[in-house]
Amino acid sequence: MSEYHNLTHEFEPVFQKDSRILILGTFPSVKSREQHFYYGHPQNRFWKVLAAITGEPVPAAVPEKKFLLLSHGIALWDVILSCDIIGSSDSSIKNVIPADIECIIKQSKINTIVTNGKLAGTLYDKYFGEKIKIKHMTLPSTSPANAAYNMEKLTERWSVVSQRTGMKQD
Repeated sequence: MSEYHNLTHEFEPVFQKDSRILILGTFPSVKSREQHFYYGHPQNRFWKVLAAITGEPVPAAVPEKKFLLLSHGIALWDVILSCDIIGSSDSSIKNVIPADIECIIKQSKINTIVTNGKLAGTLYDKYFGEKIKIKHMTLPSTSPANAAYNMEKLTERWSVVSQRTGMKQD
């Protein structure tokens, strides 16, 4: 039987002063924690979706991932700063302490917040819905567990990110 671990987010948000859209996940997976960067599981489609909507190659290394985000005005972090969790299971998350999302907003030009999946959206609404007065939308999870969305459907739904940041699509 797997057991709960109390974990704290160990890597910084990615943003800069001209970031316009903030993408929020829930909490890093085991693979992401091992790599000390977001969406580290090879089956997670996050980086493939972002590459598709930006017209960029799929980034492999962390510096390429940061460049993809920052060159398109995208900031990236998670809703949760710390929690109790079993492995990578979002459904096991309890005892949440939310991240300080407002610190990014104060230091950037964020005008839209996107949450990656239903749980991130629910947690965002719970902890920030009344406090942060910025347009928020929840998009389908890029997790491989989200079998309802193939790559084409995900890319179509996530294309709103490129529209909100003013990116050009082919």
